[in-house]
Amino acid sequence: MLTVQQVLEDQLSFFCKHNVTVYGAGRTDTGVHATGQVAHADLIYPQASFRLQAALNHFLVAKGLSVIDCALAEPDFHARYSAIYRAYQYRILNRCSPAVYDAKVWHVRKPLDVSAMHMAAQQLVGVHDFSSFRDSNCQSKNPIKKISKFDIVRCGDYILADLQAPSFLHHQVRIMMGTIKSVGTGVISLDEFIRIRDAKDRTKAGVTAPPHGLTLTGVRYPSE
Repeated sequence: MLTVQQVLEDQLSFFCKHNVTVYGAGRTDTGVHATGQVAHADLIYPQASFRLQAALNHFLVAKGLSVIDCALAEPDFHARYSAIYRAYQYRILNRCSPAVYDAKVWHVRKPLDVSAMHMAAQQLVGVHDFSSFRDSNCQSKNPIKKISKFDIVRCGDYILADLQAPSFLHHQVRIMMGTIKSVGTGVISLDEFIRIRDAKDRTKAGVTAPPHGLTLTGVRYPSE
C-alpha cells in the first residue's frame, strides 16, 4: 500500500534529482488523518522554499495531500526527535442517523454521557503505565507515558476528545477512546475504568476505536 511518506519521497526525489528520505514527526495508522503533521528531509535543491512548496502541491493535491508550509530548518532539527509534544483529536458522531458526508468520525448510535467520559479521561492525565492501552504488537520498550491534556466535550452531535503528550504508544489513543466510550455508554463505571488503567493488562481494556476518527492536529517544538 502506498503511504504518505512514499508519495512525498517520490515527488521530492523527482524534483531534486536525487533520492530523498522523509522523516515525519510521528507515524499514523492506516486510516488516521493528519492536519498538523511535520516532516523534514535533507535536500540538495537550489530553489526557494516557497517554490518547492508550490511545485509539490501541484502534484500532491490530486492525491489528497497538501504542504501548508515549507521552510529551511536548522541543521540539528529532526521532525520526530526534536518535538516536545504531539496533539491529537478524536471525533465521535453521537446520533442515530448516519454520518453521510463525514468520513472523519466514529459513528456511535447509543447515547453517550460526555461528563462521565471526560472524568474517565482525567484519570489518564499525568504519568502512568499505559500497558492496558497499548497494542499487543507495540515495540516500545517503556509503557510509561505522560499525558498533559485529555479533554472531552460535546459540540452538538459531535463529541471531541483533544489530547497532548510528548509521545504515544502504538494504538494508545484509539484503545483509550474505545474504553472511554464504554464509560460513556455505562457499560463500565469510573471505578472499573481506573482498575483497568492500573491492571496494566491489554485484555482488560475495551475495543480499539476505528482509525478514521483520529487526526494528528499538531506538533510542538522548543523554539515555538
